[in-house]
Amino acid sequence: MQRVFNFSAGPSMLPEEVLKTAAGEMTCYGQTGMSVMEMSHRSKDYQAIIDRASELFYELMDIPSNYKVLFLQGGASTQFAMIPLNLYSEKKKADFVITGQWAKKAYQEAKRYGNARIVASSDDKTFSYIPKLTKDMFDPDADYVHITLNNTIYGTKYNQLPDVGDVPLVADISSCILSEKLDVSKFGLLYAGAQKNIGPAGLTVVIIREDLIGKALDITPTMLNYQTHADNGSMYNTPPTYSIYICKLVLEWLKGIGGVEAIEKINREKAAVLYDYLDASAMFKGTVVKEDRSLMNVPFITGNDDLNAKFIKEATENGFVNLKGHRTVGGMRASIYNAMPAEGVEALVAFMKKFENENK
Repeated sequence: MQRVFNFSAGPSMLPEEVLKTAAGEMTCYGQTGMSVMEMSHRSKDYQAIIDRASELFYELMDIPSNYKVLFLQGGASTQFAMIPLNLYSEKKKADFVITGQWAKKAYQEAKRYGNARIVASSDDKTFSYIPKLTKDMFDPDADYVHITLNNTIYGTKYNQLPDVGDVPLVADISSCILSEKLDVSKFGLLYAGAQKNIGPAGLTVVIIREDLIGKALDITPTMLNYQTHADNGSMYNTPPTYSIYICKLVLEWLKGIGGVEAIEKINREKAAVLYDYLDASAMFKGTVVKEDRSLMNVPFITGNDDLNAKFIKEATENGFVNLKGHRTVGGMRASIYNAMPAEGVEALVAFMKKFENENK
């Protein structure tokens, strides 16, 4: 069977080159005589894998030396609790900008441990825009400010970071990590579930400034304390070994094509192909205001539920899969992460044009 163009929001497609490398190393990695799946995480061979993955993150994201890269488990959703447990160190106060379902869940979890405050929200228009933010909206005494940099479900992203003064800025970058250049030094903490843009499900990456480590609340479980993982090189317990290995391969692939600068150029070109068509189409329309459009997740509709369903069915039959939109938005959503080749987006647009002509 031919591989399809997989537009899933996550778990999402991986670079074919990575899959072929992993397939070739499935039963025997290097000279070890075993699969990475079977390998002790305490072995020298595995230590080299996780060390290389860490090095590549520092290199590709230009991470300053006073930040730690942690390889954790539990998905980005566990970070919703882990962040307040570790960062509610002084005032037990945090500010949140609500731009979608995941931002809302992060806020709701933080409320359990301290005073979480909503600064602004785009809920009034089904999260189709990023609220306008000014410095005076944020509490200078807050322990941190939380944003979701790219909103997977609703297809919005911050094109300008909020000015939060000296308060640590925390961002969920699950669906945009390594998709475009990002100044890590502007954040206190970044976190991402791997399954959208850097690997398979099971791995969560946290990039945290060192001065924010070691301030966890007394009630914080050992496994939810960043200090535990920072002190033990993400090896306090068995990490998600195979997911980290695949992540390493993805990072090597990204470096091989020119790094973040190169993939950002490709991503902007891919997104422009799809958005330009949506703007010109008489049938399909994007759901996000133009200035806040995501490069990674593109929701769109026809305005007719039956027509949406017909399009999704025919698209699937033609090898364009997982295009159904989230239930809160409806319609369709094309997730065009780093691994989605330009020809996949071009082929999708050609199919959309054909469908539009046949269903006028």
